[in-house]
Amino acid sequence: MDDFVRNKLTEWKLSQLIPIFEEHEIDTESLYLLNDQQITELIPKMGPRSKLEERLKMLKKEQNTANPETVDSSAEGRPSTSDTSDKVKRKSDLQGESSQRQPPTKKQRLADKPGSDSEEIILSDVKNIMRCVSQKIPHEDNKLNKFLMKKISDLETDKREVVGVFGKTGAGKSYLINAVIGVKDLLPSGNFRACTSVMIKVEANMEDSYEANIEFITKEEWKDEMCFSKNFPGNNVDQESNQKDDDDRPDIVEKLSALYGEDWKKKSPDDLIDCKYFEEIPEILFSKRKILTVKTAEELSAELVRYTRSNLKDGEGKDIKRWYWPLVKCVTIKVPNNDLLKHVTLVDLPGNGDRNKSRNEMWKKLVGSCSTVWIVTEMNRAASEREAWEILESASSFMGNGGQCQHIHFICTKSDVTKPKDHSAAGARALILKTNDQAKKEVREEFSKLKKVKKHFSDQSLKVFTVSSHEFLQKTYLDPDDTEIPKLQKTLQDLNDCHSETLNYVSGAHGILSLIQGASRGGGDDMKTDMYKVLQQKMRNELDKVRKPMKTTYRAFEKCLSEGVKKSKSSCENILESVIDPDTSGSGFHGTLKCIVEHDGIHKTTKGEKINLNMKLSSCLTESIDEEFKKTFPNEEKCGPFNGVLNSFLLDTKMMKEKTEFKDVELQLIFLNTEEEQIKTKLNKIIRERKKTIYSSLTTTIETNMQKCYDEAKQMNGTGMLNNMRDTIRKHVLDPKNVMFQEAKADMLKQLRDLMNDILKDLENTMQKSIELSLKTDGVSIPDVTSELLKVNKHYKELQGSPDQEPLICADPPSPAAAQLTTN
Repeated sequence: MDDFVRNKLTEWKLSQLIPIFEEHEIDTESLYLLNDQQITELIPKMGPRSKLEERLKMLKKEQNTANPETVDSSAEGRPSTSDTSDKVKRKSDLQGESSQRQPPTKKQRLADKPGSDSEEIILSDVKNIMRCVSQKIPHEDNKLNKFLMKKISDLETDKREVVGVFGKTGAGKSYLINAVIGVKDLLPSGNFRACTSVMIKVEANMEDSYEANIEFITKEEWKDEMCFSKNFPGNNVDQESNQKDDDDRPDIVEKLSALYGEDWKKKSPDDLIDCKYFEEIPEILFSKRKILTVKTAEELSAELVRYTRSNLKDGEGKDIKRWYWPLVKCVTIKVPNNDLLKHVTLVDLPGNGDRNKSRNEMWKKLVGSCSTVWIVTEMNRAASEREAWEILESASSFMGNGGQCQHIHFICTKSDVTKPKDHSAAGARALILKTNDQAKKEVREEFSKLKKVKKHFSDQSLKVFTVSSHEFLQKTYLDPDDTEIPKLQKTLQDLNDCHSETLNYVSGAHGILSLIQGASRGGGDDMKTDMYKVLQQKMRNELDKVRKPMKTTYRAFEKCLSEGVKKSKSSCENILESVIDPDTSGSGFHGTLKCIVEHDGIHKTTKGEKINLNMKLSSCLTESIDEEFKKTFPNEEKCGPFNGVLNSFLLDTKMMKEKTEFKDVELQLIFLNTEEEQIKTKLNKIIRERKKTIYSSLTTTIETNMQKCYDEAKQMNGTGMLNNMRDTIRKHVLDPKNVMFQEAKADMLKQLRDLMNDILKDLENTMQKSIELSLKTDGVSIPDVTSELLKVNKHYKELQGSPDQEPLICADPPSPAAAQLTTN
């Protein structure tokens, strides 16, 4: 198989067929000669076969148009990749699936350079090279061979950037997402009323279809939710319950009516989990996901309405007898051929979690994984809209110290509402832009007042956008750039470009091939021995530089937490009373407290207010370490954890390989330099994930400790239930023997200490093993990879922006020093 065929399969998103085409030795000429019967024998599965047939037909048609007399298999006669993709793109635009052409990404800009390949082609090419190299390495029982095989397999990574989208119903989130990703009618909007509990993820699909992956809560969770509702008909209620607390009723009534119509009023929770109610979604009975696959965005949107929307306005949708949104936890929508979603997932999120425990856990996990957050609100009340700011405040700790968010984008939608009828088009544009500037100023001023948020985010984290999705599409008064939709598209492009999956893979492959080539040559034993000693001493010194600041950090946390324990003990009674016996409780508060108890300290009211007794009780502890935590584990990548000491770890292998006296081990030093960068990247990812658990451990410990009193309070009923629940909780929290605050401190310090020890151990062991196998092992049976290294080095330089510099490698070197790789 030649490069043209490989590149075409990659371009057509059929790279899984590359091994089959290699096995059957299909080159450019034989690709054009394939007939339907041969394709059927070659590809038994209908899905990829039909795609190949369609694309091959289009390719032949284009080639015949360009040269009707002959099909030339030479390089000059091949249809260019850029020409083909341009025609496919034009066809897509004419079909109207993409409402706006997206700006070129970094990958596309790279492909536009003369003699350059796109990142997808580079990645595919290098992966194929490494697959072939892996097959060439003998499967012998020796350390070096096993080490190399594992290193090649570890190159495969798939990380996505997550952008969380918050905003109240009606703020225009769906319309905004549709406009930004350039797919009209993907998310339902307009006459549809959003469901506030369902999380919706939007990401790229490698197949040429629109797909929805629907995840449900379990049947048991749904039954529990019905049983927990104090308003469900047939539930035992005491005298105090009849002093109606309407806080919970509208929510459960809406859910039951949506799913069962009027049936629920005459049935018990046991009756309502009968299989007959789930005939259209049998997946919920077996804890499986429902998959919807269609050809267009409009079809998928119509299919999803009953799973993601709570009802239709104006009486529409009466033909839908059963709405399933009460049972849905998350919907993942996959969009084909969308570069903005290549490495980015957009997530439409509820403002502050959910009553359902599994939904709430997923919400916390998704919020904690967001690198960017969009807060969407309407333009005419952007600074004064309390709900948007409350969403930001309630989620800030999950996004900041408890997450990995670096950027907050406050997005004011419907910016074109200010356009007086007596103005000219130019006058209307000027007025809109002036109003936009004023709104941005007011939003920034309001943000600076949020003390709770500022503990986690600086003013530099905030960007304000004033957008008009309608004007972006219609262009009545504003240019596309004025609508700021292109700016949001640019932020997604930047997230895709920063992902650097291709560069990471190619860099790792470059290092591995350097080691293989160095090991296959042998020789230079004296130099390897000397270099081994130098690196051993250097590593000891560098590990000490990492270890000492970590100890200082540990002592700082210990001091902060001691203060937090002291403050928690002195203020816990007031904090507790503010939740279980507020001044505004009224006669119906017993129902709210019952919900808090039933849901282990957590309750979300119908008005959207989140009550979390566990977080309230741990608040003094978290506040005591917030500043130190932010300094130790900054979300900004350029800073690095533990005051940047891990990123500063340096064995100087890059500098050493430039010196003449180390020429005999230059290839090994190239590998060790790559390995050093790879392990630091890996450890930074580990720290980023584990710091979330460390930060939340304070609340988790309190929650675990409080479980006993919640379980006791759940048993309360009859006359005096409200006071009995309160007394049970008070007795547990205020008991002098209760040491839950000290336990929370001890657990956090243990997790912090374990993390530090694991990082140091992993760093030392990884680099020690790499040094030993690079400098103390010769690859007697290791293959020569001169040509592979040349190709990968070319791609590596191309990605770094210096494709013109060629490496110096002799195909058959007479001595170890005669064939060296120059990488600068």
